[in-house]
Amino acid sequence: MASGKNLREFQVRLSERLRQAASAPPQSARLGVQVGDRNLLVGLSDVGEIVALPGAITPVPLTHEWFRGLVNLRGALYGVSDLARFEGRHATSLTKSSRLLAFAPRLGLQAAIVVDRMLGLQNDATLTEAQAGDSASAPGWLGRHWLDSEGRRWTELLLEDLASDERFLAVNR
Repeated sequence: MASGKNLREFQVRLSERLRQAASAPPQSARLGVQVGDRNLLVGLSDVGEIVALPGAITPVPLTHEWFRGLVNLRGALYGVSDLARFEGRHATSLTKSSRLLAFAPRLGLQAAIVVDRMLGLQNDATLTEAQAGDSASAPGWLGRHWLDSEGRRWTELLLEDLASDERFLAVNR
């Protein structure tokens, strides 16, 4: 029972930090997440909430393999997608550090993506823009590339663009 209490306390602290960061000057910090071998930066205004994986994700028949299924988050059904699998990479392994990143209500899509782990808030002032690898083949919902002070590479994940991507919206086979 103590671990459930600690998890709730962590989620409350994280939500409060996200709210504080969202009220800071625009784009001063973004949320860092890991999906597969990629570090992604997500704008705080695009994030609804971050939750530990609920007991089970209910599969939906006749959907693409990257669509994991449905979960109930605070009384509302959310479609859960595996972003790594959507990109044609290996499926995300569900572990203790995996989280669901729910889209902000303003995006008009009750959806969440599975992330391998949370990497915390990343201050834009510590990032320098980096050259894109092959930007011609990059999907429109991936933005600019950045390097942090430790040399780690980051890519912007534009949830607003992902939420309007025709292929992402077409979960049925």
